[in-house]
Amino acid sequence: MSNIKGPRGTQDILPGEVEKWQYVESVLSDICHRYHYKEVRTPVFEHTELFQRGVGDSTDIVQKEMYTFEDRGGRSITLRPEGTASVVRSFVQHKVYGSPNQPTKLFYFGPMFRYERPQQGRMRQFVQFGIEALGSDDPAVDAEVIALAMNAYQELGLTSLKLVLNSLGDLESRKNHREALIAHFKPHKDELCEDCQMRLETNPMRVLDCKKDREHPAMETAPSILDYLNKESREYFETVKSVLDKMGISYVIDPNLVRGLDYYNHTAFEIMSEAEGFGAITTLSGGGRYNGLVEEVGGPETAGIGFALSIERLLMALDAEGIELPIDEQLDCYVVTVGQEAKKEAAAIVYQLRQAGIQVDKDYADKKMKAQFKAADRLRAKYVLVLGEDELANGQINVRNMDTGNQQTIQLEEIVEHMKKEFKED
Repeated sequence: MSNIKGPRGTQDILPGEVEKWQYVESVLSDICHRYHYKEVRTPVFEHTELFQRGVGDSTDIVQKEMYTFEDRGGRSITLRPEGTASVVRSFVQHKVYGSPNQPTKLFYFGPMFRYERPQQGRMRQFVQFGIEALGSDDPAVDAEVIALAMNAYQELGLTSLKLVLNSLGDLESRKNHREALIAHFKPHKDELCEDCQMRLETNPMRVLDCKKDREHPAMETAPSILDYLNKESREYFETVKSVLDKMGISYVIDPNLVRGLDYYNHTAFEIMSEAEGFGAITTLSGGGRYNGLVEEVGGPETAGIGFALSIERLLMALDAEGIELPIDEQLDCYVVTVGQEAKKEAAAIVYQLRQAGIQVDKDYADKKMKAQFKAADRLRAKYVLVLGEDELANGQINVRNMDTGNQQTIQLEEIVEHMKKEFKED
């Protein structure tokens, strides 16, 4: 029988690597806490209709990339391809919009699923971190969300970053821009890829985001959304930029920046890595405002803005900039035993030390004493506790500091307090 491997586009994150994930997630959680965002956890699958309505029927995600199946009750179910629609559905279902504390500021971690060609940093199952601020149309909230995203990358040590901004305008601005785009691209329709020919009818702004047609001459001369912003949209965008200026956050304006989901309006942004060797796809994260999405999934009129980043791509960016995460892989204590009675006593000592909050392990393979010391070295134990038959008979245990080589003999009943004191001093 052949070996069974993980499905294409998935990965196993093994010890040695998983600690990096845990560290990154703890930093992101801490930043959210400072910005007063609370964690929300939603199911990994939802009714397909949520993504059709929330993400948009004309998007690549809905048309090509969703993992959709019928459950045993004949209902169409989809593994979530992104986090915002699920968070908004939860916000509506539980009537969180009725809380007096608004805006509702949420963050999430979790696996997302998209059927696309796996490549470096792009998986079919990938982990996303995202935030959503629901219930305020203040442009300062847009700036706060962008600041949190930039803060997250910078706190982890990244420096080769570029923030790209655009405004997609309100409904009126987008309608006028849409008509201009259709008029501009219609004479070239037959020269565009099959997807763009369809997008021209359903969501012409997405043509600007096409990877296949990006070199087409018509792209260069396409009408800019910034020329079609009405007074309100223009003022909104100017306020977002002025707040970012006050914060000292630099950015560049890209009128062709289009988010791939239908629900975006007003502010759209992406953060890129400019690190050498990061790869052809430089986008680290993206987000924007999505006024209208809450109503689309059955809630009251509610403004919203958010962003999401891929943990995989974040770790790639850290590697590209040569950033070593401060992960302590040392073991606190390792207990070495000689003889069966000492081995039994060690089980109790290990248990007591763990209850006292100390990380400790011992040999479970009946290794000789020398081999146990080698194991302690491989695990980079800070202290080795040695318990042999003589020590046991005298009610004692030897404690060796592996950094200094100093060794002390401690009474067995005092070992827990002694080790607590040692680590407190460390």
